[in-house]
Amino acid sequence: MRIMAFDYGTKRIGIAVTDPLQIIATGLDTVHPMYIVDYLKTYLKTEQVERFIVGEPKQMDNTPSQSAIHVKGFVGLLKKTFPEVPIEMLDERFTSKMASATIAQSGMNKKGRQNKELVDTISAVILLQSWMAKAY
Repeated sequence: MRIMAFDYGTKRIGIAVTDPLQIIATGLDTVHPMYIVDYLKTYLKTEQVERFIVGEPKQMDNTPSQSAIHVKGFVGLLKKTFPEVPIEMLDERFTSKMASATIAQSGMNKKGRQNKELVDTISAVILLQSWMAKAY
């Protein structure tokens, strides 16, 4: 079964998943929050997901950031819609900066580097990789 991670934003949600053996984390997609439930229902019809990992936005002093209230609402929606899938929160500080740095190092052109959807998806991959490093 796969593990799925979310980098939640009010405009886009970056999504990453593991392979079924939970060895490799891969960017899956970026979805508008309004469509996430339908997207996940469709995905879960064909793939088994063992657990959801959701990025927890924190400030440098470890207190919740301003976007934490939106993430809390998203987690509530996941729990209500997919009660059979456990959810874990994971500190997401620096994932967007790390994603931007990864994209910059890739040699991608300026237009590609400014693609916010790509940043969100790679942020979800970094989040998932961090969870995998702790879990295994």
